[in-house]
Amino acid sequence: MAMRDPSQLLDCLDENQRDVAAHPLGPMCVRAGAGTGKTRAITYRIAYGVATNQYTPTNVMAVTFTQRAAVEMSTRLQTIGVDRVAARTFHSAALRQLRFFWPTAVGGPFPELSARKASQVTAAASRLGIRIDTDRIRDLSQEIEWAAVSLVGDAEYPETVARLGRAVPAELDAHTMAKLLRVYQDTKSERGIIDFEDVLTLTCGMLEERPDIAAQIRQQYRHFVVDEYQDVSPLQARLLSLWLGDRRDICVVGDAAQTIYSFTGATERYLREFTTTYPEARVVELNRDYRSTPQIVSLANHLMSRAASTQSVHLRAIPESGPAVGFASYSDDEEEATQVAAQIGDLIRSGVAPSQIAILFRINAQSAAFEDALQRAGIGFVVHGGQKFFDREDVRRTVASLQAAARLTPQTTDLADAMRAAAEANGWTATAPERQGAVREKWNYLNALVELAGAREDGEITLAAFAAELLERASAQAAPEIDGVMLSSLHSAKGLEWEAVFLVGFSEGLIPFVRSRSDADMVEEELRLAYVGVTRAKRHLRISYARARTPGRRGNRKVSRFLTRVWPEVGRARSRPKRTRATSGNETQRFLGDATPEDAALFETLRSWRAQVAKQVGLPAYIIATDTALRDIAQARPRTLKHLGMLRGIGPAKLETFGAPILALVAGGELDAEVTRAAAAWASRDTSPENGS
Repeated sequence: MAMRDPSQLLDCLDENQRDVAAHPLGPMCVRAGAGTGKTRAITYRIAYGVATNQYTPTNVMAVTFTQRAAVEMSTRLQTIGVDRVAARTFHSAALRQLRFFWPTAVGGPFPELSARKASQVTAAASRLGIRIDTDRIRDLSQEIEWAAVSLVGDAEYPETVARLGRAVPAELDAHTMAKLLRVYQDTKSERGIIDFEDVLTLTCGMLEERPDIAAQIRQQYRHFVVDEYQDVSPLQARLLSLWLGDRRDICVVGDAAQTIYSFTGATERYLREFTTTYPEARVVELNRDYRSTPQIVSLANHLMSRAASTQSVHLRAIPESGPAVGFASYSDDEEEATQVAAQIGDLIRSGVAPSQIAILFRINAQSAAFEDALQRAGIGFVVHGGQKFFDREDVRRTVASLQAAARLTPQTTDLADAMRAAAEANGWTATAPERQGAVREKWNYLNALVELAGAREDGEITLAAFAAELLERASAQAAPEIDGVMLSSLHSAKGLEWEAVFLVGFSEGLIPFVRSRSDADMVEEELRLAYVGVTRAKRHLRISYARARTPGRRGNRKVSRFLTRVWPEVGRARSRPKRTRATSGNETQRFLGDATPEDAALFETLRSWRAQVAKQVGLPAYIIATDTALRDIAQARPRTLKHLGMLRGIGPAKLETFGAPILALVAGGELDAEVTRAAAAWASRDTSPENGS
């Protein structure tokens, strides 16, 4: 696709996204709330920089945190006519540089890159006489990774964990863990092995010790865009600083409310302090949520209003109103799983695709009950974190068949036909099998390839180019969408979205997780994790928990503290103070304190309009509209009468009389004109008995 005209690129964006894209040079910090189109904003920023000759594509590096995100970034850039931009993770970019310069910087063969630490951790623990099992190996591996990315060496480890109040894993004391860190490094050196953290550490060392190599890399990459900046670790921040040198062409994008990986060494400190490092930085906030309904956004904002420290973006919903958020408690885990599966069946029958439904839980052990329930209900599913898409034998054979077709057939071969033929050769059929289980699972995976080919065919892509794309996807493990309900942990769900989301097991002890409940910082992170789960949903959100683990047991579980203020059963059980004008005023003050300047200004405009209309028609102001209704209008910003009528306190009579003036004010209309129109509408309303008053 040819590069678009720069003005056409900007026309595709909203006001705040346009502010991101139209200023491609110099430091920029984009505070992007969930669902606000951050990937769109930064890809168009790159495209605008290229279209206006401020960027050369090969001089741009877009840094992401997952291979899937990197592939998505590359695909979006290609769609708007930009090729040859390096979209990579920190690790993949560093590994390329380290491999390329290794003969010059170090010499000799490049060491083996070990994807897992288990063997080295086991050997190191054995030398020190540390008793280990599978769980301890996992915990020790995570601590070794944390120390590496946090730039904590074995000598500093005891003092650092004491200062941070960090628990040492596997029942070790800090000095023994420090010895393990040292012996682990020795074990790798003896075996000629490096791990993923070494890739970053060695690249940093190479850039620091070899100015000539640093100069070559800085000559190549002059402009940086870093996504998910709230998840940067000290080691990644060090590498980014070395890539930049003394230059300042960097755009970072992040959301402090989605900082959920601090246990791995990630910290939102770099996002928070960006304007201290770059005082001249332009700061843009993206707060228009294009993903979720006002009901879901309202719950998300409620959650973050409880945060003690996070400077989150106050979201404003753009989609029209949807179903109310569902809350349910069940007697035990089995009933919860069975009922969730039944509700999913209802959604599928109503037209929601299985691939647009997700069940999200706090820990992976919760998955089994829901897998069984879905199996019993005959509903296909995919477990996030199970066998990787491109590692499946049937998928690998199908991709190989397509590669062969690309080599042997003309470039004019129909892409969709070629993909169908390759899939049919490996067991795919045009009609989905009625059987569930392994047969349907295999069909779902192969059908995902067929549908991907059909979608890409519209882009005039050749068979050879699509075959190359599949190889790139396989390398990055960027799987196409599979037609099955997704089961995923909350951590793994970050960055994804679905039409319908079921947040299950939302009880104390699970969220916040039992090990987090006594640590204020960890509880805060658990709150952010809940926020991430809520903001994955587009239209349907249902939250549940079970009062007991097994049938017949006494139900001691309670709903998560994060939802006690909105949970219906809890709300009914508590005695509520009588609502008075004073408490209503307090709610308005809280709203004004939390609202964005734009929402607060619209609310005040609506209140002024209400007061003037009430005076002209001789009614109490609350008859025109309550403060609650005006607050909802200011946040939801309805664009149609249908949307307005779904908000609280706007019944049919008020909608007919005052709907048009309210919509006009939301759209920026003149206050005096809409007061006059509302008063005239009240005076001319039909008050005959059959129509009511």
